[in-house]
Amino acid sequence: MRSFASDNNSGVHPLIMEALVKANVDHAVAYGSDQWSEAFIAKTQAVFGTDCLPLLTFNGPGSNSVALQLMTRPYHSIICTEMAHILVDECGSPTKSTGCVIRAVPAPDGKLTPASVLPLLTGFGNQQHSQPKVLYISQCTELGTVYTLEEIKALTTLAHAHDIYVLMDGARLANAAVALQVGLQEMTAGCGVDIVSFGGTKNGLLLGECVLIFAQELKESALFVRKQSAQLASKMRFLACQLTALFTDDLWKKNATQANESAYQLYTSLNAYPEVTFTQQVVSNQLFLQMPRPVIDALLQEHTFYLVNEETSEIRLVTSFDTTAADIEAFITSFQRALTTYRAAQ
Repeated sequence: MRSFASDNNSGVHPLIMEALVKANVDHAVAYGSDQWSEAFIAKTQAVFGTDCLPLLTFNGPGSNSVALQLMTRPYHSIICTEMAHILVDECGSPTKSTGCVIRAVPAPDGKLTPASVLPLLTGFGNQQHSQPKVLYISQCTELGTVYTLEEIKALTTLAHAHDIYVLMDGARLANAAVALQVGLQEMTAGCGVDIVSFGGTKNGLLLGECVLIFAQELKESALFVRKQSAQLASKMRFLACQLTALFTDDLWKKNATQANESAYQLYTSLNAYPEVTFTQQVVSNQLFLQMPRPVIDALLQEHTFYLVNEETSEIRLVTSFDTTAADIEAFITSFQRALTTYRAAQ
């Protein structure tokens, strides 16, 4: 099966699998006291800066949970968009783990802005109200759009002026960096972000994510919060070796470039048809578009993707590091066949 449903559906990059095989030799001290974990820290700090404290975790929601617990107390509030992953797709785990109120802001393009956040920055010092403490942004966003460096800096400047932290959910951070043609450090610490939950699973890893802590005062408790959150791996070397391989010879960039370019090829092919309307700007590896429902139904018989809005016939297509020209050609061929049938019935 070849899928455009999610980059989570893709396989493991051969170089990542090779790193796992090499790490699977002899015994190694558990819980991160091994040579692979040391190499991971050195490599990650080379990419994101020596001030970064990198902590390996099992998955994205776990990374977000660790990060948010470090940043908040139960009387705080977390500000995000109305489609934010922590609000929509993590089954309430951020609320359960932190006790915080999550306040959502409408965002037609998936992005927070200073103007949309400002109305929620009230009640400071008032014991009757939850205290705003975290701005949560996704890069790329849940709608496939990307914050520019200027947009990120505007949010971090506003947040820090109100003693608020900024958490960047970087499940697709590599795709955003490639889209902007910037480095990972430039887009995170360089823009004033306090913590990043960095994703590798969507970019060629078997499993494993990483919490990158830049704010100095949040580092002291990090190891304890990770353990209490059930995110400390015993056989840490098998997480560490994957991230090290991903950051070696810019593999992260090569994988994300392939995914982004595949998405653009799909966009170019589909955008030529008047029956297709793109609802979001295509800048990363996610495409949001509308087409006639009979065409969608026909495509779903042959391909895997998500129908995200039945009322408007909006679908999401996601490309991966292993999406091929043949995958795209097969989808477009199916689309053309379904469209021809649809037009004949009109």
